[in-house]
Amino acid sequence: MNALVPGAWSPSGPGWGTQPAWLSTSTGPKDSTIQHRVDVLVIGAGQAGLAAAHELHRAGMRGFADGVDITGTYLVIDAEVRPGGAWQHRWPTLTMETVNDIADLPGLKVGEHNPTDLASHVVPEYFTRYEEHFDFPIMRPVFVYSVERHEGQYLVKTSGGTWLARAIINCTGTWTRPFVPYYPGQQSFRGIQLHTQDYRGPNQFTRRRVAVVGGGISATQHLAELAPVAKSTAWYTRREPNWIDSGGKLKTGMQVEEAVRARVEAGLRPLSVVAATGLLVTDSVRAAREAGVFNRKPMFKAVEPDGVRQANGKLWKADIILWATGFRSELRHFAPLKLRTSDGGIMMKGTAVAGEPTIQLIGYGPTASTIGARWGARKAVRELKSILKIS
Repeated sequence: MNALVPGAWSPSGPGWGTQPAWLSTSTGPKDSTIQHRVDVLVIGAGQAGLAAAHELHRAGMRGFADGVDITGTYLVIDAEVRPGGAWQHRWPTLTMETVNDIADLPGLKVGEHNPTDLASHVVPEYFTRYEEHFDFPIMRPVFVYSVERHEGQYLVKTSGGTWLARAIINCTGTWTRPFVPYYPGQQSFRGIQLHTQDYRGPNQFTRRRVAVVGGGISATQHLAELAPVAKSTAWYTRREPNWIDSGGKLKTGMQVEEAVRARVEAGLRPLSVVAATGLLVTDSVRAAREAGVFNRKPMFKAVEPDGVRQANGKLWKADIILWATGFRSELRHFAPLKLRTSDGGIMMKGTAVAGEPTIQLIGYGPTASTIGARWGARKAVRELKSILKIS
């Protein structure tokens, strides 16, 4: 179902022109009585997966080769059809000027680019060069359905066959798990509901009444872009935005990582980036604020066929609801392992699942950034080499 159909929100993936394996999961895992054996299986080839592959490569581990019985092997499997991770799906108006800083992956620099270059071009091109430079063993598109414990190892069922791995480094990120909170009446809405995952720029919203939901960076970027062409806009957030004037500074990466680490080591869901940093007031944001674009309203109470019922009881009529409400970590394939706590998170010890050090989660919690992925990958591989006794 395409998300441009009126009614409840659903992913619009086919409109991207690509069909990653995570959008084609109806066939189920490939039936395979042959179990491919590998020491370390890396799931995902975005920034975290590539950083992990680099550390495994640097540690002297060898790429998996089917039918070759050697120790110290690793393989990366990825659900995308080409390099680039989630960056290849970013909206076409997202430029390198407006994204959070992209740090170099270890061993190869991003290189020069213009602030106006599209993030969906620059980052995938960089990841492609990175993969080719180091010649990592990567299989794609391969979707992981489940991970189960099996005789002290992990049985991993995928669209490309079944793998038996001694350890797993999970790098599946969040893009495939868009989050839309529940509000009464959502199914009754006669207009169109979109998520940031579906956003393709302001032209979708020309002369429409648009309710934007969410207090993060994506919500403010969407609002600033679509407000000049929309008939009207309303911005709804659960709490007052924490604006950080450009004369000030956001929290440092270390401060943010410490705040997030404390939560995940207690088994809580990771904090969003904005919850830990606030919203930086850039020149473009200041201009939009002065134009009245960011006149925030408290969250509405319900969705109705013709709009949203606001906290003050009034109906705000809407043609489109844009849910810029973030994402959740893609960890559904670990469901058989029952890793989640009653608080909805996974209790961590560093980069490893607490009590299960052969499962390393990179891109989860404090490692959910390019810089975090780098140090997380180093730590994860160092620990796994010691646990698996790979020289």
